[in-house]
Amino acid sequence: MVSVLLYALLWVSFGAGHSALAAPLGRGLLRRIAGAGDRLAYNVIAMVHLALVLAIGRRLFADQTFALPDSLRALGWLAAAAGAVVLILAGRNYELARFLGLAQLRAGTPDQAATPEPLATGGMNGVVRHPLYLGLLLIIWGVATSPFRLATAAAATAYLLVGIRFEERNLLRIYGDSYRRYRSHVPMLVPRRLWPR
Repeated sequence: MVSVLLYALLWVSFGAGHSALAAPLGRGLLRRIAGAGDRLAYNVIAMVHLALVLAIGRRLFADQTFALPDSLRALGWLAAAAGAVVLILAGRNYELARFLGLAQLRAGTPDQAATPEPLATGGMNGVVRHPLYLGLLLIIWGVATSPFRLATAAAATAYLLVGIRFEERNLLRIYGDSYRRYRSHVPMLVPRRLWPR
């Protein structure tokens, strides 16, 4: 139980840090420090912090195991494979260099000064509003075959569900009525149909 509480606190630290850097004050600080590399710096800091959380979590749960039936493991791997497919299909709607912050660095334009991308509503974004998160959730729950992975799946799910709320507010601010209309027709994470139109 102590391991679970400590690991939850580590995830809270990640969520708080990630949110603080995404807030206007944090973004301003990153812009002052990294200039046009602000988005890239944001992503690097997030990845390093997440790597530390996962490394410490792995040590916290190092001696804990449980046995799963083969049928449940197979179902999990199918879910993880489906999640990978969703991520690949969803990734087509996003420019990777811009997402990572490399495009802004090359252009010499800080992320906040960049023109917003057009609202992506086609492909997997026509199935759910957050297909990247859906893909990640399928993968992390599909591979939740140990206490560490199960705790990671639970913590990451909580983090993503809270993060989606903040992201939706930001998307409404950026896209306004276009996003409201899109949101009224397309579910957040649970698809009404399984394939994009």
